[in-house]
Amino acid sequence: MTSEQITNTGSVSGDCGSAQARARTHVQAYVQTQARQNGSAKDGSATNGPARNDSAKGGPSGQKHGLQRCHAMLRPVSLRALLPWLTSIIGVASALCLVIAWFPSTVWNTPIVSSDAPAHYYFIHRLLDEGLGAALHLWPHDSFYPPLFHICAYLVIKIAALFGVQCSIYAAFNITWIIASGVIFPAGMLVLCRYFLQRWNRGNPISNPISRISQALSTSESSSVSESSNISNQQVSSAVNRQYNVTFDATFVLQNLIGLFVPVLAVSSVCHPYGLLNAGPLIAFGFATSLLPFLIAATLRLFDAIAAREHIAKWLAIAAVAGVVCLVAHPRIAFTYALILVPFIVLRLPWKLILGAFIAMCVGAVAFVALMLTSFKSDRWANPDSWFHSHQPSKNLWESISFCLTDGLDGFPAILFALLLIAGTAAAFVCASRRAAARASDSFSSAASTVVPVASADVDVDASTSDIAVSAADSPVSVSCPPPASHSNATDAASASSESSRLRRNDRLRDVIALTAAFLLVALVYVCTVTLVGALPNIISAPWYRDENRIMTMLPLVALPLLVIGINALAECVSACAASASFAPSASSFSTKNSASSVPSPSSASAVSSVKNASFASNWIVLIAVFLVIAILAVSAQIVCPSRSAARDTIIAHSSLNQSDPNEQLTEQKIAVLRKVTERTGTQATIISDPLNGSMYAETLFNANMLYPIINARTDVPSAPFGKVETAFASGDAQQVLGTVCPLTDAPEYFLTMGDQAQSLQSFPYRAQYDSFHNEELIDTYVDGGTLVKVADYSQYGQGWALYRFGCTD
Repeated sequence: MTSEQITNTGSVSGDCGSAQARARTHVQAYVQTQARQNGSAKDGSATNGPARNDSAKGGPSGQKHGLQRCHAMLRPVSLRALLPWLTSIIGVASALCLVIAWFPSTVWNTPIVSSDAPAHYYFIHRLLDEGLGAALHLWPHDSFYPPLFHICAYLVIKIAALFGVQCSIYAAFNITWIIASGVIFPAGMLVLCRYFLQRWNRGNPISNPISRISQALSTSESSSVSESSNISNQQVSSAVNRQYNVTFDATFVLQNLIGLFVPVLAVSSVCHPYGLLNAGPLIAFGFATSLLPFLIAATLRLFDAIAAREHIAKWLAIAAVAGVVCLVAHPRIAFTYALILVPFIVLRLPWKLILGAFIAMCVGAVAFVALMLTSFKSDRWANPDSWFHSHQPSKNLWESISFCLTDGLDGFPAILFALLLIAGTAAAFVCASRRAAARASDSFSSAASTVVPVASADVDVDASTSDIAVSAADSPVSVSCPPPASHSNATDAASASSESSRLRRNDRLRDVIALTAAFLLVALVYVCTVTLVGALPNIISAPWYRDENRIMTMLPLVALPLLVIGINALAECVSACAASASFAPSASSFSTKNSASSVPSPSSASAVSSVKNASFASNWIVLIAVFLVIAILAVSAQIVCPSRSAARDTIIAHSSLNQSDPNEQLTEQKIAVLRKVTERTGTQATIISDPLNGSMYAETLFNANMLYPIINARTDVPSAPFGKVETAFASGDAQQVLGTVCPLTDAPEYFLTMGDQAQSLQSFPYRAQYDSFHNEELIDTYVDGGTLVKVADYSQYGQGWALYRFGCTD
């Protein structure tokens, strides 16, 4: 094969700057070897003729032809590089707009009134007061809490201040949530889904019709066509290849269309991020979930590097950094990470690394159990059936399974999503199994045949994992050529054996099995949480506190990649079936005509062109159909979304001050009282009150110094004053009360009563520890003895509401 012919066939892969660097390097090395041989060869060679001389000598005509071809290829290559970035930006921007449009406007000036919200506001407030040094001990008793979300909100406030903008804690909280949910999470899901698309479409000939006729040519020519005819046929195929528009092939466009809609679908489900903002809100865990797709993708890249034995240090470092970031966001995300990665570990790592990974998981599980046993005292540890004794199932079995299959969508979008997920998974198994069977049936001699690959422009190959050579059954464009004279048979055999082993890794089948297994594991945990009861469901869902809101965040992480691969496989199956009818007779006729003569007839090019046209039309029809289906799913999910709307309405209700119950956490009356209290006490004096009456919001609303700025004031930590004050106040002993409260600070200490505990916090498991703070008889006893002195009466806002000062000698 001449250097000109090799260069011509290489044009399909975009030699003038395409991403197929490894394939291009090998082709260029081969061209240089042939050029050196051609330079020393005699003129008028019988096997190569003038074409060889023209290319080898590098004459003006050959150079001019090469420059023209490179100039023509510059625009398509640039557009191919630009289009993925363009679709990614549009997709993420669309997702961000959807998140902003959904976000409740009522929480920009008032807090979300829920169980966990006061703690997150307090953590940001503490960072503002004490600086970033407080990030390692955010709790009021100086214990560690994952600080990444709160550090980001702190930075938002500081950056806004640089531009003269005063940003409140609530606004910084909301901006950080929107960025994490509307930018980081959809971008991470896009990275993860495109990773699987790249692996799936590696060596996929679906979109290039020339690849099919080239495969037929390589098969027929090897047995019945002379070398001269082989070269002529390759020239015909190369000529048609140059006419094929590599920029807008169907597979490439399909990948980008799917990439365009993945960010939108990522934020279409109530599973994440909307559910966690309503549940608590579970901000730190939600922030870690938004970061998790990047960690999963980096880990899978690391697995690829281990398999290829290259770039291991690079991807190990990237995965390690991503892992540390996720753990700083919330350490409990490690359970979600491990659950999803288990199938990939089993299917894609060597057995020694599999054993090491599971040993590490066991060590982590033991450490987690030890932490729970030492941190939370309970007499029910030995009886798992009694764990989460207050938990009640929220769905029946069919409802929980259908929720998983629909990714938490509603109505028609839910049905369409489930149908696509099921049909696509089945198609993916069929396509992957057929490819695995084809590869398994190849003999060693077939794998050892010298095939020079020319990577198709429709294959998005990762440089660290791409195969350099592919067999005729899988290569988009396969060109048979004699081995270079400078290579020995032993070298060729060793190379072919290596390639044969790499080709039989069955990446497609492994990915489909692993993704399906991960989806089933997530579904199992979800069903155990929301439907089943007993010891085993308690144990399975314990790492997530048997909390439905935490577990449902895992569904998009496995459902979307599986859906993306499934849609791609469906398109591939339909396209292959549509093109097979026109391809088979045309390829057979083309092969027959050329086997009868050493020179191809003009009808040969016509046969190739007809195959190209038929396949081109079928592929683009499939592409349009896929586009319409995905577009309908993405758009309808924004129109039919009662679950998301319900979550938004709940948050709006929680942030409203117009409450019918005067004892709710925040009302207009309580806002007025807290403002008056802070004006009376100042921001340095310590205020003690039952946090379940909403008084803890005074910390971030008016910068008051509340002893209990969060709901969960732990009493089992030695450094915490909460338990000591609560015990002393409940004792009825005035000396014990003053001896405990007065040394807290040098500033005065106050006690605030604002009625009973809020009904919305009755599910809080430790609420009884604050009962003494709203015991009117006990309070009257302290007032009569002078332990408490009333300094302000707020009975016009609520019965018994008042501010007292402890009788400390200041």
